[in-house]
Amino acid sequence: MADTFSAEERAAMKDRAKELKAQAKQADFTQDVLDRINEMPDDERAIAEKIHELVTKHAPNLSPKTWYGMPGWALDGAIVIFFQAATKFKARYSTLGFNDTAKLDDGSFWPTAYALTKITKVDEKAIIDLITKAAG
Repeated sequence: MADTFSAEERAAMKDRAKELKAQAKQADFTQDVLDRINEMPDDERAIAEKIHELVTKHAPNLSPKTWYGMPGWALDGAIVIFFQAATKFKARYSTLGFNDTAKLDDGSFWPTAYALTKITKVDEKAIIDLITKAAG
């Protein structure tokens, strides 16, 4: 019988189990998020650092918290925004994602994830708008 989950998915689940154990003992996860960002290749790290900077500045009500081994930002413990590096699952692009706790609702249909290969000034403005709305 073939494995249901890839090695990367199994590793992410193990990361999540470790996170849950650590979170039971810890209140501030900023260093965990920064450590995960620092593990990324240079191009992805630059994007993740910028996302962290923007979330910290424009959504101070969200707290850094890792989520399945990825940098995330939470409200009352629930992840609202996360960054998934392309190398995490051998993808073509990194992802800026929003969970259902994000307040991005727009009618009956709206995006919850965005592909990122770099952040331009135009992208930065759009990301700030999304972060602000999501954290609303």
